[in-house]
Amino acid sequence: MKVYHLNLGFTDFYEVWQIQEQIHNYKQKNTVNDIILTTEHHNVYTLGKSGDKNHLLIGEDELRKKGIAYYEIDRGGDLTYHGPGQLVCYPILDLKRYYKDAHRYLRDLEETVILTLRHYNIESIHDSEYTGVWVGNEKICAIGIKLSRWITMHGLALNVNNDLSYFGKIIPCGIFHKGVISMKKILNRDIDLAEVERILIDNFRLVFNISIEKINLSDLKEIYALKM
Repeated sequence: MKVYHLNLGFTDFYEVWQIQEQIHNYKQKNTVNDIILTTEHHNVYTLGKSGDKNHLLIGEDELRKKGIAYYEIDRGGDLTYHGPGQLVCYPILDLKRYYKDAHRYLRDLEETVILTLRHYNIESIHDSEYTGVWVGNEKICAIGIKLSRWITMHGLALNVNNDLSYFGKIIPCGIFHKGVISMKKILNRDIDLAEVERILIDNFRLVFNISIEKINLSDLKEIYALKM
C-alpha cells in the first residue's frame, strides 16, 4: 500500500491544522492515498478536547510576551507543547485499510517511535497507563489523535533538540508525577532532525507494512484539492 510523505518545513500550528482538516474531509468523500505530514512548529501550546485549561500555568499576557500561541483543538489528550527542534508527525490514514482498532493504532505509533529511538541506542517503552513513549519515568514523545469515520488526524511529537523549559509552564498531558526528556538531553549532543525524520518514516513503513512516496507541496494541493 502506497502512502505519501511530505515535509512541510517550519510551520504555524494553525495553518497545518487547517491543512489536516481539508485532507481529512477530502478523504471521507474520495478514494485517495493516505499521507504522512512532518513538520516543526513555532512555539505553541495545544489543549485536547478532554484536557483541563488549568494545566496551563501562564496567562494570556505572558503567552503574548513570549510569543507562544495557544489553541484548544479537536484531538484527544490534554495539554502539550510544540516548538523548534521537535519532530511532529501527522499521519492521515484510513484505518479501514489496515485495521479498525484505535488502541492498536496508538500502540503502533508508539512502536514506530520506539524503533526510531533504538537506532540511537535509546531504550524506550510503552506505558500501560499513559499514551506516549517513555524513557524511564520521562516522556520523550507525546501522542494525541482524532479519529472520525476511521480516518486519523493529529499524531505524535518527538522531543529531539527542543527547549524543554517550555514544558515547565504547563502540566504536560495533565500528568503531575512524570517528567519530559529529549534525545539531545539523553545523548548530550544536537541530533540531525532530518536524519531522525528519515529513520522515523522508514520505521513507519515497517510497522504499518506500507511503501512511502515523497511528494511536494504542489502535489499535495492537487491530490487533495487543497485551498491554501
